[in-house]
Amino acid sequence: MQINRREFLRKSGAAAGLLLAANFPFEAFANGEVKKLTILHTNDQHSHIEPFPMDGGRFQGLGGFANRATAIKKIRSEEKNVLLFDSGDIWQGTPYFNMFNGSLEFKLMSEMGYDASTFGNHDFDNGIDAINKYMPLANFPFICSNYDFKNTVLNGKTLPYKIFKVDGIKVGVFGLGIELNGLVLKSLYGETVYQDPISVANKMASLLRNDLKCDLVVCLSHLGYKYKEDKVSDLTLAYNTKNIDLILGGHTHTLMAKPDEVKNAAGEKVLVNQVGWAGVALGRVDYFFEKKKRGVSIANAPIKIG
Repeated sequence: MQINRREFLRKSGAAAGLLLAANFPFEAFANGEVKKLTILHTNDQHSHIEPFPMDGGRFQGLGGFANRATAIKKIRSEEKNVLLFDSGDIWQGTPYFNMFNGSLEFKLMSEMGYDASTFGNHDFDNGIDAINKYMPLANFPFICSNYDFKNTVLNGKTLPYKIFKVDGIKVGVFGLGIELNGLVLKSLYGETVYQDPISVANKMASLLRNDLKCDLVVCLSHLGYKYKEDKVSDLTLAYNTKNIDLILGGHTHTLMAKPDEVKNAAGEKVLVNQVGWAGVALGRVDYFFEKKKRGVSIANAPIKIG
């Protein structure tokens, strides 16, 4: 495959192309020595199946599962290696949830080809039995590392982590949920036990990076981007952990212009991103991998849906 400098810059974007050129020679792309991975993500969909109405509101005309599916299909037609994740609060927010109890969301996400999701607090709004009832409609796993479901109907039905192998790239994914006490009635989440997300994250990330030799470690988080009060957030998670490359967040409905780049406890780069709510945007982060080297990331702006 032949590729020239002008074409490379056009396809990658000028700034991204210059950044990559500083890390990899152009010949590396031409002969396949460098591999590209595109990660797409959503959060806090809140059952917004249709776009926002044209009523003059901030998000009028934006969102909608069909529009998102079209955007995802286009990206998959352009990119060889794509993973699609969600960071929770799939349910609750429109009459679609009241009518179908969450089954429609799982079916449509399955049709869009989601690779994994974690749980948000609103996913417990119909109770843990409802999650258990409709989980078979989702052909993607739910990854929850700091919820212990041992004494619930979800025991053994979620994953603490999952490794995705894409074109020789090993992507390790784990998930963190927010403390349910105070947000959800105890009767709805039952005997689910919340575990400290920072200690769990350090354990999971070390396992994935050091023991299982993942090239990229991703956290699907429903902790929230940041808070004024002393509460665990995605930023405090990033600062106080090691071995995580990318935190895809939810809960605070933060629509970020582009991912934050912060330093972790070892002084290494972590990207933190969140793309609002209700499916108005689709997050995208591109990684480029060369043999025996850590991936180089491109922090993209959110993709407007609608």
